[in-house]
Amino acid sequence: MSLLRTARLPALKLLQCVHEQHLLLASITAFNQSTYRRPGQPKDNTPPWKKINFNFSKGLQGIKKNFTLLKKELCDPWVGPEGKSLHEHMLEQNRVVWEFRGPESLQDWIVSSDEVIGGQSKVYLKLGKNNTCFLYGTLCSTPPKDGETRYSGYCALRSKQAVKSFDRKKHHDWTSFNTLHLRIRGDGRPWMVSIATETFYSHQADDQYNYFLYTRGGPYWQDVKIPFSKFFLSYRGRVQDNQYPIALDKINTIGFTLGDKADGPFQLEIDFIGVCKDYAHTEDIAYELYKRNPEV
Repeated sequence: MSLLRTARLPALKLLQCVHEQHLLLASITAFNQSTYRRPGQPKDNTPPWKKINFNFSKGLQGIKKNFTLLKKELCDPWVGPEGKSLHEHMLEQNRVVWEFRGPESLQDWIVSSDEVIGGQSKVYLKLGKNNTCFLYGTLCSTPPKDGETRYSGYCALRSKQAVKSFDRKKHHDWTSFNTLHLRIRGDGRPWMVSIATETFYSHQADDQYNYFLYTRGGPYWQDVKIPFSKFFLSYRGRVQDNQYPIALDKINTIGFTLGDKADGPFQLEIDFIGVCKDYAHTEDIAYELYKRNPEV
């Protein structure tokens, strides 16, 4: 399938393509949580205690880091919400959450591909010439010849889980905003934007909110604004019948997935990822909510 035809795929067909990749990712998660060993993979007989890396200097650095974060957590509320003055917090209309201005900014991101299940896709992350996040690689949809894997061909970029002191989870609070703002430059391929939120039950750990990101290609940057109401809830790649608005006070991570079945090189350049307040947008959720037992 040519790249031009792929970029013009209907949303439903594109969702089906990415759905297969989400099923693939779900199977990977299940494999990692069990003792399953893929065909051809050597058995790891290393004792558990040998996998622990004891380092005294790193331990001291960790203690210093955690107590610095703890001090910040205790002092910031006295200044105002999230360490900002109340006046600044109430008038804030735009916020840059992730900005790429140095090599240290790439440490908050993780790249993955179907290599973990024997695929042939390659993905790399580096700092671009203009101090931007430059994601590039090669997509290959040929499944591994192990007799089990049916689908392959995906590359993904995801932010790491933010943590507070002593490795406690830290959530992004975007309740003052209603739109996701991206400044990107792509090659014409369609991507999937995924937002993961904190869930109450363990069986909801794979819930994600997704929406499509269509890049134009070419040398020009594009500013993309996606209302949070447009994101739809999915579980392991399956769109759910019951749709709910995103819990904007419990945002964990954001990610970008490519799985359009167009084998070949790709690239995506990201300048910043932020949120903004669009006063012209007033809807809470863009999808109809059906009652299973309607009132008579």
